[in-house]
Amino acid sequence: MSALTGPGIGPVPVPDLSDEDLADLNREFEDLSAAKIIQWTVDTFAPHLCITSSFTDSVLIDLAVRVDPGIEVVFIDTGYHFPETLQTVEDVRRHYGLNLRMMTVARQAEELWAVDPENCCSAVKVGQLDRALAGKAAWMSGLRRADAGTRETAPIIVRDLRGLVKVNPIATWTDDEVAAYIDEHDVPVNPLTQQGYPSIGCMPCTTRVEDGEDARAGRWRGSAKTECGLHLS
Repeated sequence: MSALTGPGIGPVPVPDLSDEDLADLNREFEDLSAAKIIQWTVDTFAPHLCITSSFTDSVLIDLAVRVDPGIEVVFIDTGYHFPETLQTVEDVRRHYGLNLRMMTVARQAEELWAVDPENCCSAVKVGQLDRALAGKAAWMSGLRRADAGTRETAPIIVRDLRGLVKVNPIATWTDDEVAAYIDEHDVPVNPLTQQGYPSIGCMPCTTRVEDGEDARAGRWRGSAKTECGLHLS
């Protein structure tokens, strides 16, 4: 066990999980519900834990706040988001009374996506995520295998590039399961999802998706890029 120090709460023990431990957990989690995976993650790592969300939908948030209503939710405001996304962030914050942490990127003299598109994500998104995860032991995301062919082998639990534990509680969920959960629990969604944007990133780098394309086909269309770097492990 190692310990992290939280403000006003003293050292908090967190487990030192080996790669073998993570592999065993990954196999175990394949048969567990998302709620049980989230419960394990909260029990193991809170308060040194957060969720990241792009606010395309709020399924992971809805699941997580049922386990821990005060869990920290991180949103990276790159300065390039659709207005609908920013409104969704506010709507979801009010709906759940979120413990929301907005990571705001300083304005550049020249818009980075236009002058240096290859490095924009690493400078803007990844840099802000690094800041958000400082002092954390683990984080959760809504990444799913059904998102795209490039994610079809995504693990449920893994070590990220920082050495932190990353958990994807709904990695195994299909699109139909997500839609059913949204309907059953009246989960807020970004209105752009009903306008041909099943995966929503920054406005300059996101286009509508045509019938038959995978959900992330509209991200960085026309380039070889498939990930912004947030989920590399």
